[in-house]
Amino acid sequence: MINSEYKRHFLPLIIVFLVISTIWLIYRVSVFQFIYLFFGLLWGSFFLDLDHIIYWLYLNPNIEESRLAQIALKKYDINSVIKLLESTRKDHVNLIFHHFFFQVVLVLISAFVFTSTGNVFAMAFLLALNIHLLVDESEDYRHDPHHLQDWLFARESKQLPLSYLGKYIGVFAALTLILSLLLLKSQL
Repeated sequence: MINSEYKRHFLPLIIVFLVISTIWLIYRVSVFQFIYLFFGLLWGSFFLDLDHIIYWLYLNPNIEESRLAQIALKKYDINSVIKLLESTRKDHVNLIFHHFFFQVVLVLISAFVFTSTGNVFAMAFLLALNIHLLVDESEDYRHDPHHLQDWLFARESKQLPLSYLGKYIGVFAALTLILSLLLLKSQL
């Protein structure tokens, strides 16, 4: 059963997939491109959650939640890992991929890939990474802007003031929309 954490991440990706697929159907794009689009979005939606596994296995392997995660991972009990992730997500503020610097680098890499290649899988994967970060940021901005500030600017001596977080998210939302349009246009 998919929990609410993943429902929040899948909904925008499903919308992107349906919109792009509908337009591509009209233009009779090859069926392989739909497969690449689907798997790129799917793999990209999960990839950033590796951050939490890195947190459990390498950054803080001796805390209780890490021991529980290690046991569940050894048993391949994905449902337990997902439940643990949902219940402890707010405690993980010093992550590698969930950081403003990573987001800036991700957008720059995405812009390069989207403008220099026609590889649908790579573009869909990168788009899903960008959307994943936006969903996490938007969720925390609505419910707990201080928590968003803590994890987005972890390891930084200065943080973006709360009054600018909405603008920050807006800029990256606009950039992600542009990336979505470039993906759509890539096969037309």
